[in-house]
Amino acid sequence: MADDKDKPEVIATVQVPPFEGTLHGDQLLRKAWAEELLTERGIRVNPHLPCVESEAEITLRSPREVAERLLALTLVAVKGEGLEHDNMLQIVADYNAMDLFSPKERAFIENPDPDMNDRVQFSWRYEAAWVMFWALKFVDSPLDFAENICDVPLLCATVRDTADLAINGMQSANDILNETDLIYRCHWAVRQASLDGEPPPEGLNPGVVMERHQALNWLVRYDDADWDDVGTDT
Repeated sequence: MADDKDKPEVIATVQVPPFEGTLHGDQLLRKAWAEELLTERGIRVNPHLPCVESEAEITLRSPREVAERLLALTLVAVKGEGLEHDNMLQIVADYNAMDLFSPKERAFIENPDPDMNDRVQFSWRYEAAWVMFWALKFVDSPLDFAENICDVPLLCATVRDTADLAINGMQSANDILNETDLIYRCHWAVRQASLDGEPPPEGLNPGVVMERHQALNWLVRYDDADWDDVGTDT
């Protein structure tokens, strides 16, 4: 038998107030599934974290909204990687995409000489774009576990070569909520490790986790927030 020290630690640092509404069956099943998956990987869970919303409680973003967000996220990530300013503006004009950017994204796109910190931060948007890419069914399988960066060449080539990014429709609300619940609990594990002065849990990339969490929360209209204001509470 393994020693207790080998077991995933289950801790709670936040007192969640009692839930006063009615939980749906899909919420409980989703929470149990995500917690079991994390436990099997040796990643600690917080059983006191609440469920994410039920299918009955959400209205997903439309395929068109998601397609526009995919394009915007990909373009800002490309600039973050270092594409020259004038070339970037020409690409944006070719796609007629300037109105697709959030206020923070537009400021970055229009800045001829962004600092390195901004470039790095926006280059991470490939990971948020990958969630949109998956949601629009350009990836058949569930999202890979959040440990490796996405396939940037495939993402960029598909966005470049696809006239209508909404052509495939959307993943089901159930599949999107499954990923939302899982990344919520992954993000808690990453943040808790940081608070404890420990490295990120093995198998989780903090940058990938954070970008996916914002993207998935946007997809399910968490707090009905616009992109720049989407929360990633844990």
